[in-house]
Amino acid sequence: MKVLTTLPQANLNDIASSVKRIEENGYDGVVTLENRHDPFLPLGIAAVNTSRLRLATGVAIAFPRSPMVMANMAWDLQHASNGRFELGIGTQVKGHNERRFSVPWTAPVPRLREYILSLQAIWECWMNGTKLHFQGDHYSFTLMTPNFTPEVNENILPPKISIAAVGPAMLRLAGATCAGVRLHPFCTPKYLQSAVLPEIMIGLDKSQRQRSDFEITGGGFICTGKTDEDVKKMFEWVRYRIGFYGSTRAYWPVLEAHDLVDLGIELNRLSKMGSWESLADCISDEVVHLFSAVGRHDQIAGSIAEKFGGVSDALNASVSAEIPADLPPEVIQDIQSIPTSYVEDSKS
Repeated sequence: MKVLTTLPQANLNDIASSVKRIEENGYDGVVTLENRHDPFLPLGIAAVNTSRLRLATGVAIAFPRSPMVMANMAWDLQHASNGRFELGIGTQVKGHNERRFSVPWTAPVPRLREYILSLQAIWECWMNGTKLHFQGDHYSFTLMTPNFTPEVNENILPPKISIAAVGPAMLRLAGATCAGVRLHPFCTPKYLQSAVLPEIMIGLDKSQRQRSDFEITGGGFICTGKTDEDVKKMFEWVRYRIGFYGSTRAYWPVLEAHDLVDLGIELNRLSKMGSWESLADCISDEVVHLFSAVGRHDQIAGSIAEKFGGVSDALNASVSAEIPADLPPEVIQDIQSIPTSYVEDSKS
C-alpha cells in the first residue's frame, strides 16, 4: 500500500524544504488540495526539488477551468517531474460551482466524462501529432497549431487521470475512463465493499480492464499519533470533519449504508442554521470508528490493514494541508507492506 501525505500550501516558500523531508522519510507521494490555495503551484516546486515522490492534485476542481488550461498545467508538471505527476480532478457541488466559482451547473457525470475525454484528445494531439478534433455537448476543441503545441519527450507519457467519486455514477465513470479514483475520506469499510468496489468493477468491465489496472486512493480517516493523547486529538478533529461532511447531501449515500440518514438530516439542519460548532456533538465515538483507522504509531498499520486492506491501494496519511502526517519511517514501511490489488506496471 502506498502512503501519501499533504503539503503545507499556505506559503510557497515552505514547499521545497517540506517536500525534501517528506521524500527522505519514505512517503510514496504528496497531494495538494484545492481549498484555500491553488493546487498546482506547490507541485511545480515539488517537481524540481524531488526525484522519487509521486505528485498529485487531490483534487483540482474541473469545471472552473477549461480542459485546455488544465491540459497545459498537467503536461508541464508531468514533464518537470519526469513522469511523476497524476492529475486528480473533481466536480465540487452545485452551490460552489455557481456561487463560489461563478460557472454554470449541468449534470456533473456526463460533463466530467467529456472533460476527461477532451483532456485525453488534447494530449493525444500533442504526443502523436494527430489532428485535434473533439466535439461534445459541453466542450469542443478543433484548433491546435505548432506555435501552441508543447514540447514532447517520447519517454514521458501523458499524465494519468483520477477523479473524486462518491456516488455510483461517478464511480462507474472512474472505472470506465480513468487510471484511478480518489475516494473521499468520508467512507466506511462497509461502503467500500458494498458500494464502491461493485460500481468501479462495472466501469472496468466496460473499459475491458482488470482491477489490477486501476488504483484506488483513500477511503477513510486515520487517527494516529505518537501517544494516546495525540490519537485523542486527531480523533476529535475527525469527529468534527465527519459532522461537517455529513451535513452535505452529496455524501449521504455513505450514511445510508449504515441507516444513518437521520443523522445527515440533523447535521444539514444545523449547517443551515450556521451552528457549525454543534456538528461534532452529533457524532458518537462509534460513528468516528466507522470511518477511521485508530491507534498509536505502533498500532496503526494493523488498524489500517483491517479497515482498508483489500480495497485501498494508496492511503492518505493526511487529509489536511494544515495537519501534515508525522508517521515515522518504520511505520510507513509497515503500511507499505500491506498487499494491494493494483499493479503499478499493468496497463492503465
